[in-house]
Amino acid sequence: MSVRVDEPATGALPSRVSLAVVRVGVALLWIQNAAWKVPPDFGESGGGGLYHFTRFAVDRPVWGPYAWLVENVVLPNFVFFGWVTLLVEASLGAFLLVGLATRLWALVGVGQSLVITLSVLNAPHEWHWSYYLMILAHLALFATAAGRHFGVDAVLRPALRGRAGAGARLLARLT
Repeated sequence: MSVRVDEPATGALPSRVSLAVVRVGVALLWIQNAAWKVPPDFGESGGGGLYHFTRFAVDRPVWGPYAWLVENVVLPNFVFFGWVTLLVEASLGAFLLVGLATRLWALVGVGQSLVITLSVLNAPHEWHWSYYLMILAHLALFATAAGRHFGVDAVLRPALRGRAGAGARLLARLT
């Protein structure tokens, strides 16, 4: 049995509840982790916070090209990238929490999890599986369209599916 991406979410109640719980749990992970990314300099002046963990990409590189990018682009413009990180992670938490555009935000979560992995995988006292599990959790949210289970996506999809136009079809696929 194949399921089309524009089909409504179906399944047994325990499965749907479990997917909603996973979605909310991942959202809370992002919200909690956004809290320690503190403006205005995100730890750059004292070498702590987000700056400290970003430095690991250079000091203990996982992948050479990424280390070069962090050293030559990110660190010289750290406050800008600190704001981008804070906004992306807070948005990830907020959108996943309410289940809005969940597939889109699950993909953003995969990307952000990869960036974090490339930054801290070789840092001391880090458990590498935590980063792999973050990536896998976001892939599961994407594959199951978890916002269709007790999220805003479940409310919006019927309205989007009934509309003509490429924009509505794209939005329906992102839910």
